[in-house]
Amino acid sequence: MSLHRLISVTIGVPNLAETAAYYTEFGLEPEGGGWFGSRDGGRQLRLVQAPTRRLVELRVGVDSADDLGAATRRLAGLGFPVETAAGSLAAGSLTAVEPATDVRAVLEVAPRLEQAAVPATPYNGPGRLERTGERAPGVLRTGGVRPRKLGHVVVGTTDFAVTAAFFRDGLGFLTSDLIKDVGAFLRCSTDHHNVLVLAAPVSFLHHTSWQVDDIDEVGRGASAMLEGHPERHVWGLGRHHAGSNFFWYLKDPAGNFSEYYSDMDSIIDDQLWTPETLEGAKGLFNWGPPPPPSFLHPDDLAALMTGAHGG
Repeated sequence: MSLHRLISVTIGVPNLAETAAYYTEFGLEPEGGGWFGSRDGGRQLRLVQAPTRRLVELRVGVDSADDLGAATRRLAGLGFPVETAAGSLAAGSLTAVEPATDVRAVLEVAPRLEQAAVPATPYNGPGRLERTGERAPGVLRTGGVRPRKLGHVVVGTTDFAVTAAFFRDGLGFLTSDLIKDVGAFLRCSTDHHNVLVLAAPVSFLHHTSWQVDDIDEVGRGASAMLEGHPERHVWGLGRHHAGSNFFWYLKDPAGNFSEYYSDMDSIIDDQLWTPETLEGAKGLFNWGPPPPPSFLHPDDLAALMTGAHGG
């Protein structure tokens, strides 16, 4: 596919300093101008001031100007206007605004992300002794957890059909799995999903998700974030069915959820993947504690619907 990665997201929040401190503690590196970097992906999160919390922008990498031209034609054919600043396509980007969520999507010509291989942690099992005479590396690690890259973003929309069509038929995302007629797991890379579109009573940012090395880093990262801050806990530890990844969700001071994840499904050959239509709890998790009501319906949704302060 011509799309190859989720480059970055911009999130608007009412409490900028407090939220910035949270993501620094989460393991992202402050880089100035509201930007935060991951270990492998570079500048991938930007925080900006906003009256209520919201997803402002996401940027997606493409290979060439031809890919931008194809996306422009698809978007125009669907009736989605494309912002065409003079020379923007030649300069390597295009911008379109998804009308239901007011999220700005930018496609830009960018190099593909190459991640150096992280050695697999040895695990012992029945008849399989990969580690002898020493403790597991996961219990010996020290220092803070630092996310490797931004994996995906989940956005609620008041017009599921329009938002899904914008990302899928307009920008060119591919469908990995569906949740009946209320959810679409969409990918712009080999990861199982980079955007999840969910039907919701108000358009809002549900969560961003950040890759770490393995399940020990998921647990270590969440445990460190919860030390002295139990109110940050949302849901975890568990393993999803869609995507298969381990997860633990936390809440930032603005009310957005942030996820540590590892072991995401990878789709290299699109023809070998068959999307499922998931129902009930299977669409959310394979094992782990059941999701709390606040995960499905965040506590501030009513305030967001009335335009009140969301943080």
